[in-house]
Amino acid sequence: MLYIMRHGKTDWNARHKMQGRTDIPLNDEGRQMAEKAADEYRDIHFDICFCSPLVRAKETAEIFLRGRDIPIVTDDRLMEMCFGEYEGLENSFDIPDCPINVLFREPEKYKPASGAESIEELFARTGEFMKEKADPLLGEGKDVLIVGHGAMNCSIICRVKNIPLRDFWSAGIENCKLMKLI
Repeated sequence: MLYIMRHGKTDWNARHKMQGRTDIPLNDEGRQMAEKAADEYRDIHFDICFCSPLVRAKETAEIFLRGRDIPIVTDDRLMEMCFGEYEGLENSFDIPDCPINVLFREPEKYKPASGAESIEELFARTGEFMKEKADPLLGEGKDVLIVGHGAMNCSIICRVKNIPLRDFWSAGIENCKLMKLI
């Protein structure tokens, strides 16, 4: 089985700030969410957990799997999408014609700004991760957990479920909720 989870909340989530690759830790609410998820999903078996090396995802995985003998393996290909110069921007939807909003409203038309990652680049790296790491384990009948981020998770979910790019964000999951993909 393949499972995916988004990290717990951060102060930037609460303030509607674009995080991307900016390494923001969980806040107290995010840690409590991970603890609650650990209790809620304690009977689900995992053989391995892959997660983003960003602290909010890694800490979520560590809290979620505390006391269980499950290896947590970080992989840079599971980092959040890079939003370039828009990382740290608060409430982008309050800014008329802010270019980053195209990503959220019409992802199929998104063109990355300076230093940002394209959706195609995101799909390429997460697809490579799946092919090299997750798919072989799934083929062996292993139960794989991926702990990541909003956009990064959506790229994997869209690929697995054949969701078209225009519906990219429909694949999203709430913080610390577990989704069974396969």
